[in-house]
Amino acid sequence: MAHTRHCRTALEKISNRLMHQPILFAAQGLRYRKLDVILTSSIDKLGKSGEVVKVAPGHFRNHLMPKLLAVPNIDKFAYLISEQQKIHQTDGIEEVKVVMKNEEDINKEYHTAAKRLDDAKLVLKRYIKIDNELREPVTKEEIVAEVARQLCVRIEPGNLHLPTSLSSLGEFEVPLLLPKIIPLPAGKVQWTLDVKIRWK
Repeated sequence: MAHTRHCRTALEKISNRLMHQPILFAAQGLRYRKLDVILTSSIDKLGKSGEVVKVAPGHFRNHLMPKLLAVPNIDKFAYLISEQQKIHQTDGIEEVKVVMKNEEDINKEYHTAAKRLDDAKLVLKRYIKIDNELREPVTKEEIVAEVARQLCVRIEPGNLHLPTSLSSLGEFEVPLLLPKIIPLPAGKVQWTLDVKIRWK
């Protein structure tokens, strides 16, 4: 029993001496060497952005470098990373002030939107089946989407009075249901939106 224990400790000492020999270590190649790299972004279990860490060459070459998560620890990269951190550092916390709109501002926005809708003409292009009948009728939701796209005005489907979908070519006046606070232009009974549906 004592003999085997003595042999085991002797073998461990010999193997430890052999493993730390520079010639044997050089024969192993770069497998046991680590590279110094600078992290460009924080990585769990590795480090924070801007830190210099040691990683295996394969991990750097195959994972960190292609995704630009780290760069080699060279003077020019260290300078670039430090400059980048200076740019992105905030001196202090800026307080954001929320400006509440009063009713007068909201009414002005409604009025400018209503004038834009009343002066403009919405043009839709559709395919037809027979004569002037459309393949697919134009719904209220499509008109709302086209108003937002063509005229840059956001309205709700409830702001349009369209009992049935438009199913033929031609020009239509679609009544707009806007708040009564908005004054009507002279000679108008209600706000309207001109919609022209033409053949594609």
